[in-house]
Amino acid sequence: MAKSTGRWKCPEFIRFTAACAVLAATNVAQSEPLTLSGGLTSRFTDNAARTSSNETSDTETRVNLTLAHRTDPGKCEARTAAELGYGVWHDDTFDPRNYVALDFDGDCEIARGLSWEVSDNLRDVTQNARASDTPANRTRKNVFSTGPVYTLMLGKLDQLTVSAKYQNTDFSEPEDPDSDRYIGTASWNHLFSQTLSGGLQFSTNQAELDTGAEIDTDVASLFFSKSWQATSLSGSIGVSEIESRFGGNSQTNDGIVWNFSLDREINPVTQAYIRGSRELTDQTSDFDIRFGEVVFNLRETSAVEVTALNAGFVRQFSDASSIDVGVFGNRSEYFRTGEVEDSVGFSVNYNRTISTLLSLQTRARYQHRTFESDGINSDTYSADIGLTYELTQALDVSGRIGHTTRDSDSGASEYHENWISLSLGYQFF
Repeated sequence: MAKSTGRWKCPEFIRFTAACAVLAATNVAQSEPLTLSGGLTSRFTDNAARTSSNETSDTETRVNLTLAHRTDPGKCEARTAAELGYGVWHDDTFDPRNYVALDFDGDCEIARGLSWEVSDNLRDVTQNARASDTPANRTRKNVFSTGPVYTLMLGKLDQLTVSAKYQNTDFSEPEDPDSDRYIGTASWNHLFSQTLSGGLQFSTNQAELDTGAEIDTDVASLFFSKSWQATSLSGSIGVSEIESRFGGNSQTNDGIVWNFSLDREINPVTQAYIRGSRELTDQTSDFDIRFGEVVFNLRETSAVEVTALNAGFVRQFSDASSIDVGVFGNRSEYFRTGEVEDSVGFSVNYNRTISTLLSLQTRARYQHRTFESDGINSDTYSADIGLTYELTQALDVSGRIGHTTRDSDSGASEYHENWISLSLGYQFF
């Protein structure tokens, strides 16, 4: 598979996804209007490269556009959220860089019970979790999937669903492994009551990496979904077997896999959630997109058992303020090398409307990482505070100031950073 050495490329599957988005939008009679906004941000930092010594100050100026759209229900439906930016460092600490993020999900009904689904997720991800998070330590990961889904009703209480999907994962940096993946799934769902359903699911997953590695995964699981007046709970538990082949060598592992999602409306102004998952997979899967705190070691090309948990709550107050608190933990265990990486942490966001034109935003975050193979631990603390003022109904200005500290058993990974930013934002429509 050919790879680009540049910071940005537009592969064929992204253009195909854009075409599907247009198709889905034009086939819906009453679609919601697009929202499009733009911004200009200058951010000064006293440690641009986030190094432990010889800190260098620099300023990055970035221009960006943000688009969001959701179609109304119909034969074709689509949800799109995209952001495009371009940043320049004034003292050339890093090369000019494009910033791109995309979440697209669409489906069209072809015939009764048969639909075609398309999704595309594009992110900047960290290449090496041991190193500082800088533009030089990031790669762009795009996960595109498409395929048919057929649903057959077996009476009033039973449903059979069969799907086949092709998935392509592409990284912007040439040293990171791309993959082509073929996924087949069959499930049976039974409606036990108006609030409880459950069934069986079988899936097979064949991934071919451009390194020459092949990774096959089979899963058999039981799943359920239950709802109450203010609570919803869904999940599954099963067994999985994963086989990886590379250079004439083969390794097979198995284990218990599961996932669950719990959402609870504690009262009209407070919502809480708990989510978790354990899968046998590889670094080119979309697991790190579904659980954003997971950072894969992209230098590994073997199967991995990855577990992720997160929980939190959001509360609105009568003084026009809100707080969002979240905790998370995840573990990645790479079967070929036996390497284990752990991460735990929490975040707190507090927002308050001071007046009709002025609002306050504060954020704090802590993360502890452990790399078992070399006994390295690191702790990262960050906090910032900002104000946003509405100059007009469509134009606002905001300023932020923040600090980040990383302590580590590896002195080269430690750093301290202070930064300040000023932004203009404009809502086009």
